[in-house]
Amino acid sequence: MARIGASWISRRGLLQGTAAGLVFSSALSVQAAAGEEPIPYTAGTEHPKHKAPAHACDCHFHIYNARFSAAPNASLKPPDALASEYLRLRQRLGVERGIIVTPSTYGTDNSCTLDAMAQLGDTVRGVAVVDTSVTDAELKRLNDRGVRGIRFNIARAGATTVEMIEPLARRIADFGWHVQVHMAADGIAENATLFGRLPVPVVFDHLGRIPQPDGMKHPAFAVINRLLGEGRAWVKISSLYQDTKIGPPSYSDVGQVARAYIEAAPERVLWGSDWPHPSKGAYGTPDDALLLDLAAEWAGSDEIWHRILVGNPVTLYGFPKTA
Repeated sequence: MARIGASWISRRGLLQGTAAGLVFSSALSVQAAAGEEPIPYTAGTEHPKHKAPAHACDCHFHIYNARFSAAPNASLKPPDALASEYLRLRQRLGVERGIIVTPSTYGTDNSCTLDAMAQLGDTVRGVAVVDTSVTDAELKRLNDRGVRGIRFNIARAGATTVEMIEPLARRIADFGWHVQVHMAADGIAENATLFGRLPVPVVFDHLGRIPQPDGMKHPAFAVINRLLGEGRAWVKISSLYQDTKIGPPSYSDVGQVARAYIEAAPERVLWGSDWPHPSKGAYGTPDDALLLDLAAEWAGSDEIWHRILVGNPVTLYGFPKTA
């Protein structure tokens, strides 16, 4: 396996990225690229050491905007984290595409996500939250707006339940969507049979929330690894800070889990920043450039790094194929 080498750049090197399809002003883009102001909700200011390949995708981030009301039962209500601010982070990281995920804050109201998708244009796709009351017309509307999956945040009580996963999976199958699950590792192990019979792929958030120091000894790891091998699942290298006991800069405990997934099924692994990091864990606001660099190191080769950041998102989210 060829070690990543040619794609390394100085953190102070030229920022690569594109603002194509965005409605924000060129003045904002220049200001962001120059690093003239701190970017909210991320530590550090330097660019990643590992240059992201063209068309790289951040497969998990959220937008919060007080113009849209939080759900009455929302337990997490972060301050505004706007599309314009995320754009600056994206430019710092040198990624061009992204996946906006409706957070638990808004329940089944996807208005904030759709608004941000309209601002960021064809460079993004969305993952929505719905319950079993959703109409077929609404599912079609979401599909036409660029939504490519539905999320079940079981880790935080709110709009969705485990019982909704299978019936909704049947309803979205014809769209070619997937089910995205944020669930404690114990819950993943308990619902292994359910995930194995779904008619659509399942995407496990945040490494499957494998606890430490259990790591790969936890039964959920075996469940996810088996589903990856069967081509029925995907897993996101994201939110490392929630379950690590070691923390930055190495995150070596969760890094072992990430490496194991990559070695087992590199064609089923995705990377996401989880900006603006609404659940920071014990180590405070993370450095997104560091998170990207670690994933590049765990990938181990330019070929696999390209697959994780470009090829896999093209397959799962339907972005235009690249050379």
